[in-house]
Amino acid sequence: MDMNEPILTLAKLTKNFDRLTAVDTVDLQVEQGEILGFLGPNGAGKTTTIKMIAGLLQPSSGAISICGHDTERSPIICRELTGYIPDRPFLYEKLTGAEYLSFISSLYPADDERKRTALSDKYLQLFDLADWRNNLIESYSHGMRQKLIMTSIFMLEQPLIVVDEPMIGLDPKSARIVKELFKSKAANGTTVFLSTHSMEIAEELCHRVCIIRDGRIIAEGSVDELKARAHNGAANLEDLFLQLTGAFELQEVVAALRQG
Repeated sequence: MDMNEPILTLAKLTKNFDRLTAVDTVDLQVEQGEILGFLGPNGAGKTTTIKMIAGLLQPSSGAISICGHDTERSPIICRELTGYIPDRPFLYEKLTGAEYLSFISSLYPADDERKRTALSDKYLQLFDLADWRNNLIESYSHGMRQKLIMTSIFMLEQPLIVVDEPMIGLDPKSARIVKELFKSKAANGTTVFLSTHSMEIAEELCHRVCIIRDGRIIAEGSVDELKARAHNGAANLEDLFLQLTGAFELQEVVAALRQG
C-alpha cells in the first residue's frame, strides 16, 4: 500500500433496492489516523453504506477501496483489513465470551494469535468483562455484548474500523473508555469510520464529518469549517445538522410544546 493513499475510498458508490436509491454516487476518501463522522437522518443511507464497506452488501455500481485493495476483486483481503462494529451485534449465544474471542481470532492469520490473546485480556479487563469470560453469551446484557464485540475488533488491530452507533447500551464508564480508545487508536494510525446520531460524540471525536441525506453527501469538512459555511450562525454541530438536513421546523415544534 502507498503510504500516501487513503485508507478508505468510495468512488461513485451507489446502491439500489428496486426503485429506491439508498446510496447515490457517493465519493469520499478517509485518511490514515482520521476519525470520520458519518451523519444523517434516519433513512439517509448511512447503514447501507457501512454494510457495503464491511462487505455485507454488494454495490449496485461504483467502487470501494480499502488500503488500495478493491472490495470486489479482493474481498477476503478487505475483510481482513476492516473491523466492523454493528449497532446490533450478532453473537453465538451458546459460546462463552472466551470461546467467541478464540473463534474470531482463528479466522485470521495465526502469526499474531499470541498477541491477540494478550490484547483480548487487556480489553476484557478494561470493559469489566474478565469475570464473565467463561459465561455463555446468552447471559450477557446488550451492553456486555457490545463490549465483547468491541474487544473482538480491537484485539485484531486492523487499519480500518467501521462502527455503527458505538455507544448504544453502554454505561457511562464504558462509553468514556470507548471514546478514549478511538482517540488513542486514531493517534496511532487507525482509521475510524463512525456513524452516530449523537452530535456530542461526533463533535468530540471526529476530525471531519460527512453529512448524508437521501443517499447523497450534502456537506463535508471539519465542524469548524462547516460552521463557517452555515447560515444563521449555527452554534454547535446539532444546530448545523438540523439546518443542513432541513429539520429546523423542529424548533417550531419545541416552541409549541413549551407553550403547553
